[in-house]
Amino acid sequence: MGTLHLFDMDGTLLHGSAAAIEISRQLGLDQEIAELERGFLARELTPLQFAQRACDLWAAELTELHVAAAFDGAPWLAGIQEVWADIRARGERCAVISLSPSFFVDRLLDWGADTAHASRWPAVPIRQPMDPAGILSSAAKVRIADELCVRYGLTRADCVAYGDSQSDAELFAAVPRSVAVNADHHVSDLALYAYAGRDLREAYELVRTAR
Repeated sequence: MGTLHLFDMDGTLLHGSAAAIEISRQLGLDQEIAELERGFLARELTPLQFAQRACDLWAAELTELHVAAAFDGAPWLAGIQEVWADIRARGERCAVISLSPSFFVDRLLDWGADTAHASRWPAVPIRQPMDPAGILSSAAKVRIADELCVRYGLTRADCVAYGDSQSDAELFAAVPRSVAVNADHHVSDLALYAYAGRDLREAYELVRTAR
């Protein structure tokens, strides 16, 4: 029986940052996105409300060049590609599940993730309205994990979740093994393991050596 490794992106694979922050930085909209991030973290904004406002914020200027620059310049943890290569070499699976836009998250497929799941935003440049049905929530992470288990012939007992914040809490509660990565109180009490640092290889080693 294999293992399915489920990775959050914002605050987890990205150290102290998020896709929305990195994209907004490319557009000179740091203060505006910081205000939206505060509202989301305080639960004053739902994932859909946050996405709609961020979409409106970027619509006039965002290009694929901005997205590429944001991705390439983001503060990624070290060792992501090495960890995913080791997971796949063991015959296991790795997936990214993120509330962020798919046009950013899907770039991680080139780094070795088996699959990536993210909110479906309008294509860049943004000319179409947001489809509310395409925006993920924390509950959607559990649903996607269950769908992946069916696809790969696994169960929740075979899953390991890696996350950092409130959007990961429901998934952490649903699977038996989890790693809180640079995490806040929303998941630190739920996690089986905890890691603080900037190298995913070290966080992964907590799970790898415990088998």
